[in-house]
Amino acid sequence: MNSRSVALVLSGVIVLPFLSALAPEASTPPPHVASPWGADYFPNVALTTHEGKVVRFFDDLIHDKVVVISFIYTNCPDACPLETARLVEVQDALGERVGQDVFFYSISIDPARDSVEALAQYAERFQVGPGWLFLRGEEADVRLLREKLGVLGAGETRLQDHSLSVVIGNQATGRWMRRSPFENAFVLADEIGAWLHNWKTPTVVDQDYADAPALGSVSRGESLFRTRCSACHAIGAGDGLVRSGPNLAGIVEWRDRAWLERWIREPDRMLAERDSLATTLFEAYRRVPMPNMRLNALETTAVIGFIEEESARVLAVSGKVQGLPNAAKGCCLEKDKPAPASGDQSGRAQSPRPEPSPRAASPSSPRARQHGSTRCWASSASAARP
Repeated sequence: MNSRSVALVLSGVIVLPFLSALAPEASTPPPHVASPWGADYFPNVALTTHEGKVVRFFDDLIHDKVVVISFIYTNCPDACPLETARLVEVQDALGERVGQDVFFYSISIDPARDSVEALAQYAERFQVGPGWLFLRGEEADVRLLREKLGVLGAGETRLQDHSLSVVIGNQATGRWMRRSPFENAFVLADEIGAWLHNWKTPTVVDQDYADAPALGSVSRGESLFRTRCSACHAIGAGDGLVRSGPNLAGIVEWRDRAWLERWIREPDRMLAERDSLATTLFEAYRRVPMPNMRLNALETTAVIGFIEEESARVLAVSGKVQGLPNAAKGCCLEKDKPAPASGDQSGRAQSPRPEPSPRAASPSSPRARQHGSTRCWASSASAARP
C-alpha cells in the first residue's frame, strides 16, 4: 500500500481502483437520488376529492411531495373525529405551508356511504383549511393503498377495526413514518415540517430555554386529557391552537357533575337519547360528535379532577370572573358568542354570562381562521403553565 492509499484509508475514505471505470455518465443521476418508493411501488389509482375532482394517487397526490395521509370514515363514532381534530391542530401549527410544501389527504375506507357530498360536509364540519383533500375511491383500490402504506390490519373485517396510524412521508426522499393520532400536535408538525424536509426550512426561534417552565409530574388525569381530550378542547388559553370543541375552563363548576361524568363516559348514548344539552352542543359545534373514549369511572373522575384543578389555576392567573369564565366561551361559533347554556337546560348550574373579553383574538391573528361567516377563536384567558 503506497503512502497515498494509506492517507486515504486513515481519513476514512477508501478509493476502489475500478470505480472510475464503472462510473455512470454525467447525465445519469446517481442511484441514491431516486426514491425506493416510486411509481413502481405505489398504485396510481383514481380517487375523487370532496370537491368532485378526479385525481391519481401517485401522479397528482404524492409525487415529489411531503404528505400526511389518514384513513377515515365519516360515520365513525370515536377515533376518526379525534384523529381529524388532531390533524386540524397540526394544520394550524404548520400555517400557510399546508397546500404549498405540505399536503394533507384523508381517504375514506367506507366508499359505499362516503359520497363526495358526505366528505364535503365532513370537511366543513371540521373547518379544514386549504391544502387538505378528503377522497374516496373503489374499495379494492383503497384497500391496496392501505396495504402499500402499511396500515391494513391482518384479518381486518370491520370498519371500526381499522388502523389509527397517520402516515407521513416525503416521496422524493423515500422517508415514510407511521405516527399515532394521539401524538402532540406540535411534535407532529415538527416532524412533518422539519424532519421530512431535512431541516431545509429555517426555524424561527422566538423562545429561550431560560424562560422554559419547570417540568412537573403528570397525573393520570392530565395524561388522559392530553391524549384523549386536548385534540378538541383547551383549558384557558392552552397552546393557542384552534380547537373544534368548547373551552373547558370552569366547566366543572358550570355543569352539573353527574351530567358531566356521563357525558364524558357515553356521549354517543346521550346523543342517541336526544339529551337536551348534548343535542344543543352537537348542533352548536357544527355537528361534530363528542367521541366515546371508552373511559371507565376511575378514569373519568381523574379527567374531571384535572380539568377542575387546571381551571382553578388558569382563572387564578387570568383574574377571577364571577359566574361563567371568559375562557369558557365556545370555539367555532360566531365571534364573542358564548357556548349554548340557557338556564332551563338540563345539566347546567345557574350562572350569568360575562361581558365579551377584550383579549379575544383579532381577525388578523393567525390563530383566528375565517371560514365564511364563522371564525374559530382561541380562548381569552392567558396563563403559562408553571
